Amino acid sequence: MSAAASKLVILDRDGVINEDSDAYIKSLKEWIPIDGSIDAIAKLSKAGYQVVVATNQSGIARGYFDLETLQQMHDQLCQLVENAGGKVAGIFYCPHGPDDHCDCRKPKAGLIKQIEAALALPALGAVIVGDSLRDLDAGRTVGCIPYLVKTGKGQLTLDNGKGLEDVVVFENLATVAEHIISQGL
Repeated sequence: MSAAASKLVILDRDGVINEDSDAYIKSLKEWIPIDGSIDAIAKLSKAGYQVVVATNQSGIARGYFDLETLQQMHDQLCQLVENAGGKVAGIFYCPHGPDDHCDCRKPKAGLIKQIEAALALPALGAVIVGDSLRDLDAGRTVGCIPYLVKTGKGQLTLDNGKGLEDVVVFENLATVAEHIISQGL
């Protein structure tokens, strides 16, 4: 694993950074950070990691919210992290629905490839953090280290147990950040 790759941390959004909803996060009011997640991102950033978000946002294709609303949510995320002393290096999203057959909808690796191109960093050896198997599979495709959080749909994913043989499980993003920093990953 190269030093550059180990300095990249890829996060899913809903269920990892903010509360998730089966009815979709459709407004800034519904975008509620999970306790400790903003500080976790700031800590990783201050420790020298490039922290990026890779998120499926099919609510756009479904007409539940528009790009302006999505941007408001992402602006709020970035501002909160900046207020905590950190920086989000980028937010990459798939606006397509599951039947659109795009290459950016996780579990496909299109978003990860966009991140590699935008940051000029390989994803090989980077940590990918998600609450679902599709998040982790997107990263596995390009050689990321998969971490599952129990927040969001993470406990359901863990209870299912399929496809988790190589996955390290954490309570939440705060415990992931502590681990990454303490291990120097």
